[in-house]
Amino acid sequence: MPFVRNILHYNSLSIVGLEKNTGKTVCLNYILRRLNDMGAHVGVTSIGVDGEQVDSVFATAKPEIVLYEGTHFITSEQHYLKRQLVSCLEAVDSRRTALGPLVTARVLIRGKALLSGAATTGILRTQIEQLDSMGVDISIVDGALSRLSLASPTVTDAMILATGAAVSANVKQLVSKTKFLHNLILLDEVDPSLREQLNTIQSGLWAVDDEGHPHDLGIASVFLIDRAEKDILRFGKTLFASGAVSDRLLRVLAAKEKGITLIARDFTKLFITPEAYNEFTRRDGRLLVLQRSKLIAVTLNPTSPQGFLLDSKTTCNILSDALQTPVYDVMKIEQ
Repeated sequence: MPFVRNILHYNSLSIVGLEKNTGKTVCLNYILRRLNDMGAHVGVTSIGVDGEQVDSVFATAKPEIVLYEGTHFITSEQHYLKRQLVSCLEAVDSRRTALGPLVTARVLIRGKALLSGAATTGILRTQIEQLDSMGVDISIVDGALSRLSLASPTVTDAMILATGAAVSANVKQLVSKTKFLHNLILLDEVDPSLREQLNTIQSGLWAVDDEGHPHDLGIASVFLIDRAEKDILRFGKTLFASGAVSDRLLRVLAAKEKGITLIARDFTKLFITPEAYNEFTRRDGRLLVLQRSKLIAVTLNPTSPQGFLLDSKTTCNILSDALQTPVYDVMKIEQ
């Protein structure tokens, strides 16, 4: 798959899925194998738990993660003790998790391992910095339970989006759900000078005037917008939500006035449905982000955990046409 060479242009990569069982681990194994063949020094961890033999929800067999000589990996102490490889222990984090402290090690003889990493994006950023200090060419973070937060451009430099029959066995619905998230990932960015000002804001809903100056609206959370005592559009029709953006916020803004521009930090802060987004845009609303995530590739797992199988070639073609980007069947790359 041609996207693998592009991965080495970045310091960190996340693999995220719309749902469980969309082929993230298969994709990870393929990337690790290819990067090993290319002689790259790789670091790998997970947010959540990945590499287990049996799916905890569907009780179906799952691919295990294969790590190669020289790879640095971070996992919990409990899962490190279960590794099926030879490794050299390099660091133990003093912060504890439910599965014990996080362990950093280097593979001496290839084998299989369970990865259970940081529970928060803050710790994950620290781990990526740690791996970078160990000289890795690329740090790869495997997602779990459709956690999109690790795909934030404030956490990883680039991302791969995994979709498939687990999202929907109906091709039309699968395309619709995948395209919606794909469009959010590719939302336009604000001007760099405005991004620099807004990046320092940590909480609340803010207005941006015509000269590009931010103004605190005194609304600590977007969920309190209905209680605003003053007109939130008194500085103009551009707003910045420093935290999560919900359907409620979009609908309140759509009801107020046409042509409102709402700025979010990045796509991982958008907890919105297509219905609310369409209602907002029908009123000439515009959604922007401070920073766009770099999408490297979209992959497809045509098999659902219930055993339903989509036609791979047809579905990839339909998705590619809808997204205007190549879509790769991750199950075929392992054959």
